[in-house]
Amino acid sequence: MSETAHSAGDQYVAVQATPEFQALRKKFRGFVFPMTAFFLGWYFLYVFLSIFAQGFMNSILFGKITVGLIFGILQFVTTFAITFIYARWANRDLDPAAESVAATLTKEH
Repeated sequence: MSETAHSAGDQYVAVQATPEFQALRKKFRGFVFPMTAFFLGWYFLYVFLSIFAQGFMNSILFGKITVGLIFGILQFVTTFAITFIYARWANRDLDPAAESVAATLTKEH
């Protein structure tokens, strides 16, 4: 391994140990893990209702529109909403902190 590659690796390890990077990582996980748990819970609710509550999911709301169809469409709506919320949150909160950590890395390099 070349000396510069080893040196760059050491810099990345050093940055990972900084309080700023740890705070960034905690902030990221504090958003992503609960949002992932929410989405998986919502998704599995849809799947389990489709399997174990077929009568409920086949209930007609109007015309040929059933509860199951509405739940299925809401899965897509939820996916887009989570993506939108994450992008806004990352632009507002996460990216400035990440740029600050990246600036310390480029200063040292």
